[in-house]
Amino acid sequence: MTSRRRVSAISAGAVGILMAGSTAIPTLSASASTQGPADTSVTRGSEPLPLGPSDLPEERTSRTLQPGVTFTHIDRGAPSPDVPWVVELNIPPTSSSKDPDGPARSVQDKASADALVSHLRAAGFSSRAEPVRQPAVADVDAGVIGHRVRLSTTHQSRTEADATAAKLKAHGFSGRTWYAGWDGGSRASGHWSVNVVTIDPNSFEGRLTGTYGPDLEQREKTTELARSTGASAAVNGGFFTMSPKAGAEGDPSGVGVYDGVFASEPVGDRPALVLQQDARRTAVTRPTWEGTIRLGSRTVDLDGKNRVPGLIRNCGGDASDSPTFLPMHDTTCTDSSELVAFDSSFGARTPSGPGTEAVLDRSGRVTRVLHSRGAQLRDGETSVQGIGSKTTVLETLEVGDRVGVKERVDIGAPLTPRTTVVNGGPELVRSGSEHITQKRDGMNQVDNPSFDYGWVLQRNPRTFAGTDAKGRTVLVTVDGRQPDQLGVSIPEAAAVAKSLGMREAINLDGGGSTAMSVKDQLVSSPSDAGGERPVGDAIVVR
Repeated sequence: MTSRRRVSAISAGAVGILMAGSTAIPTLSASASTQGPADTSVTRGSEPLPLGPSDLPEERTSRTLQPGVTFTHIDRGAPSPDVPWVVELNIPPTSSSKDPDGPARSVQDKASADALVSHLRAAGFSSRAEPVRQPAVADVDAGVIGHRVRLSTTHQSRTEADATAAKLKAHGFSGRTWYAGWDGGSRASGHWSVNVVTIDPNSFEGRLTGTYGPDLEQREKTTELARSTGASAAVNGGFFTMSPKAGAEGDPSGVGVYDGVFASEPVGDRPALVLQQDARRTAVTRPTWEGTIRLGSRTVDLDGKNRVPGLIRNCGGDASDSPTFLPMHDTTCTDSSELVAFDSSFGARTPSGPGTEAVLDRSGRVTRVLHSRGAQLRDGETSVQGIGSKTTVLETLEVGDRVGVKERVDIGAPLTPRTTVVNGGPELVRSGSEHITQKRDGMNQVDNPSFDYGWVLQRNPRTFAGTDAKGRTVLVTVDGRQPDQLGVSIPEAAAVAKSLGMREAINLDGGGSTAMSVKDQLVSSPSDAGGERPVGDAIVVR
């Protein structure tokens, strides 16, 4: 059985089939097949979500998945035919730009935007330069971060907008078609599809954990990870590497601890979600990490754990990294000299390439010294790889030598075999108030405002998680990048988290990675053209 709660005004039959292009997406209804007793409440009271106009219709449908675990689906608003498709230009920089030799971008300084408007006018296209405004958050002031350029003509369909974009291209301009409802803060009337899983530790009898599947290096879909663990519910987890140019695909791009085993180092002091198997003491913390190897009387710092040496996805390493040791999202920093430790959780083989690798047994004794990296680790074996000048640290080792590898991750609480830590960022809510750490966590790129514009300020699919005032763990996905699924900006995600009663909340991976599985079924609507995306890890409730 299900329970349904209407919030704000809604007409009968407003929930049923929502159209996404030509594909019908069934939504939960009172007649949906469910298991378990009826749930009698939603996540928090009847406060409507702070999305779009305040008087939009909103409906919530809840069901109990297992003792202490509730799934709530929220539909808010409906697509409006008045929301147009627009064509947005890539703006070449001029001498007024901070980087006049840089690429064309969606956001540039005003002089560069005005110059493009003039060039478009000369080619017969009417356009306008519009300021892009950053709202005030915890560590970034409100202000105009740059200007975008859009054609004055709007369209009622993507097909029409695509045709106009093709004409622009024929005249030497480049841009994209864009649904105006995806603009952060747009007053579009919807639709929003929000999925919420709430775990109450007072009645929860299962296990709340994280999983990366058979190994870190391979990616699996959230639904696959849910099925393999027998989970009643699961959401995608933290950021991860997607391209071999950035490291090993699937490797967490930030801290990772699974069943108490440390698997990946933090990105700077970025926040993370700390979970315990009994769903008690869920917390948002900023983990720290130290790693060293000891060879005789000499101690040398490690640079990382279970990642390709020399490639630091999302940056946040140390002072020898380029271009920065601070977190910088969606950027791969580099370091030509590194020491990285590995265990058998990484994959079938450790990364191959130039350098030195020492393979160690359970007691820390050297079993092999390789002068070209890449080894298959047997059960219980670990290794340390060195590149660049750090190869000399390992080159003098011989079989039988003892190497002491010490790793310590501090999550602000004892690390036990029942602990999971999943990376994320930025913070969204702290002590019940919106608290977005955009700059601290590398999502404020002053020299590239196009990043802030697209990643922070525009609406995207999002996954976020945290705790409420009752100590319950709350996992949330919001669908997006579809005309009938608007998504949310980072400021909107924080507002939604607060409205759901969350006292602490953190953003997890989003975009095409956003996915929620309930009872072996994908209940979210993936934004990637290919459907559900394989991810690095997932949070599972079983």
